[in-house]
Amino acid sequence: MKGALLIAGTTSDAGKSVVVAGLCRMLARRGVKVAPFKAQNMSNNSVVALDGGEIGRAQALQARACGLEPSVRFNPVLLKPGSDRRSQLVVRGKAIDTVGAKDYFRHRTQLRAIVAEELASLRAEFDVVICEGAGSPAEINLRATDLANMGLARAADLPVLLVGDIDRGGVLAHLFGTVAILEPEDQQLISGYIINKFRGDVDLLRPGIDQLTELTGRPTLGVIPFAEDLWIDAEDSLGTIADAPVGRSQPPLGKDWLTVAAIRLPRISNSTDVEALACEPGVSVRWVTDPSRLAGADLVVLPGSKSTVSDLEWLRHTGIAAALQSRAATGGPILGICGGYQMLARTIDDSVESTAGTVDGLGLLDLEIEFANPKILRRSTGHAQGYTAGVASPPYRETVGTRGIPVHGYEIHHGRVRVNGDRPWLILDGTPEGSVRGAIWGTHLHGALESDEFRRAFLRDVAAYAEADFVVADNVSVEQVRVTQLDLLADLMEKYLDLPALERLIDSGASVNLPTLRVSG
Repeated sequence: MKGALLIAGTTSDAGKSVVVAGLCRMLARRGVKVAPFKAQNMSNNSVVALDGGEIGRAQALQARACGLEPSVRFNPVLLKPGSDRRSQLVVRGKAIDTVGAKDYFRHRTQLRAIVAEELASLRAEFDVVICEGAGSPAEINLRATDLANMGLARAADLPVLLVGDIDRGGVLAHLFGTVAILEPEDQQLISGYIINKFRGDVDLLRPGIDQLTELTGRPTLGVIPFAEDLWIDAEDSLGTIADAPVGRSQPPLGKDWLTVAAIRLPRISNSTDVEALACEPGVSVRWVTDPSRLAGADLVVLPGSKSTVSDLEWLRHTGIAAALQSRAATGGPILGICGGYQMLARTIDDSVESTAGTVDGLGLLDLEIEFANPKILRRSTGHAQGYTAGVASPPYRETVGTRGIPVHGYEIHHGRVRVNGDRPWLILDGTPEGSVRGAIWGTHLHGALESDEFRRAFLRDVAAYAEADFVVADNVSVEQVRVTQLDLLADLMEKYLDLPALERLIDSGASVNLPTLRVSG
């Protein structure tokens, strides 16, 4: 096999990312030298790649599926929304501007050249490149600046498979309508369909699939069933729905559950940080937006934010800020990560992200934060400082802390700690980082909870504060959970896709003289 393919979707969250990851894993298991590529992503879920820049988390997972380290080559353009109208523009892993829709036009020539160069380089190095579209190619109002869908397919002459999510309803209309609304030259590259998240008897769907082929001249290459166990490494905030559980809860090993309330911020970033907790038996993680949900939780997580000052104001407006302060006063455990850590400070001086100047934080840590350029991007390793977990008022009891336990992760933030009057939580690359005050922990380090030994020790301390009969499993590996899900995706591709047709499409490229559909009116 030698070639490239674009996986597009009828909608956001149609399943493009998981199909690409599954195809990459399937091909890699067969010995094919394969790489992922997403020309442009819009997501606040990002990671720091081995080459020092940041890329979308989905592309990092797809790289893992290929057996590769994440690289900025796999996602050369990343947009990180900071508001409804403006996004940070990250090119080849580095933030270069903050843009609105109209500002974006002045970058398009440069970005097209970068995308073309990176894709050509990958195609020269790898046997197969599986590209992922963005949103939907049916957004014809954005066609002039499109870098990731039909703009990419036309420029690189890529065959396109269109994925539709049947769980949303109306999938056949979505597939037909997406093709029909495209201009004829774009339609020529749409080579077939994949239906995702199917439940039930596929024979009941077959007549519709056959009619879709008759109407459009394009085959359906597979119907992928709904997979209950696929949940880790969510692509973006569409998966962080208020009151929705994270993961698939497993029964506790002891008598008690540990309940985790993760605050669903409006501009949440790196929401996947809490997924490691959800891998543990007896840990129930749920996204919340109501202050009443904090009262019964054993742990509250304040996650990252792309707009720290704005989301801090939202906490005050919703009453969650007051609930967090009441919780802290009674010794209830709170964990702040990156932007969430910054919100726990006494003051935040932000002339970069919001340009709000100095604002009051929640005051739960003796911490002063100042935003500055350039953005800090680094992968870090180290260990946890020793600290004592107990309760805020008598009876006080000591438990085993996490002295010397290894931890690793990555940092993506403008905020700098100017004053830290609390005990540092971590030592990263020889430097103190984070804060501990009683049952309040904070760190800029994303992914720390994926360090298995560190996560177990942290949960033991949370259980001690909660006085819960909770037993931490000694055999949970977040990395193994991730690998298992990638293999499940690959198994689904192998079982439910027409692999000979897929291989022919990759080898031969887009079909020619496909029917052109017309939108009447």
